[in-house]
Amino acid sequence: MPYYQTWEEFARAAEKLYLTDPMKVRVVLKYRHCDGNLCMKVTDNSVCLQYKTDQAQDVKKIEKLHGKLMRLMVSKETHSGAMETD
Repeated sequence: MPYYQTWEEFARAAEKLYLTDPMKVRVVLKYRHCDGNLCMKVTDNSVCLQYKTDQAQDVKKIEKLHGKLMRLMVSKETHSGAMETD
């Protein structure tokens, strides 16, 4: 399970994976204080996307994507064009 090197690639791939099959996708955030690393993993049991950072500026980007995915997961609307409009 390799880590993505750039945030833009990871965010695009995570959105695409979620829109492919929303009922199977899981999102996990893990922070290790001793290392100062924040890791975000998006998976559907066949594809696993990971992004790891130790930069404080990336936390806001992760928070924004996580919030967007969570809003889509709890909404009752269809997910067809929701990610492209934000």
